[in-house]
Amino acid sequence: MDMLQHPDFWIGLIKIVWINIILSGDNAVVIALAARSLPADQQKKAVLFGSGAAVVLRIILTVVAAKLLSLPYLQIIGGLLLMWIGVQLLGGEDDGDGESKQQGGLMLAIRTILIADLVMSLDNVIAVAAAAQGSMVLLILGLAISIPLVVFGSTLMIKLMERFPIIVVLGAALIGWVAGETIVADNALKGFLSGASWVHYVAAAVGAALVLLIGNLSKHRKASAG
Repeated sequence: MDMLQHPDFWIGLIKIVWINIILSGDNAVVIALAARSLPADQQKKAVLFGSGAAVVLRIILTVVAAKLLSLPYLQIIGGLLLMWIGVQLLGGEDDGDGESKQQGGLMLAIRTILIADLVMSLDNVIAVAAAAQGSMVLLILGLAISIPLVVFGSTLMIKLMERFPIIVVLGAALIGWVAGETIVADNALKGFLSGASWVHYVAAAVGAALVLLIGNLSKHRKASAG
């Protein structure tokens, strides 16, 4: 327990918690989008289980993040997967009866949260790993402390989405934006895009626009079919 008496331990812990506060905003949006159509009791379970599992996943991911990021085409695949999730969250909401919503809805929401968090956290965990400076205890403790922050942020976002539906659209656009950023950050494209910093913003904007366009088309098609 000597580490608790060392100021470097507490400085590192504060850094990790602060990094997670900054980087968990988009994750809270994904969790809220995935859980918003569930019944109230299942919303709480989806937020809690999804947040907890995502943090555990992030701890594991931190160990291998640097190697994963060096693999070509991984971030392209991840970005496309993230765009698909954004489209589903925007256009896939079903207004069926309560019973149909509950069947598999909770597990589907948790699975969506985990997949999105896996893709969105690939580059973020490097910052957390740097702050931990090789201390697994510090890493796990810092991420564990961040769970209530993500849960609170997700719960707040769900309430805001219920009151202001435009936030759902903005949340889907954010997912598309991150997807575009993820795709152009792939190691396989660095040679082609070196020095062209503007591509980063164009790709992010295109990703957001595609998610909104395809998601809304899907939503209108389902409304017409219904």
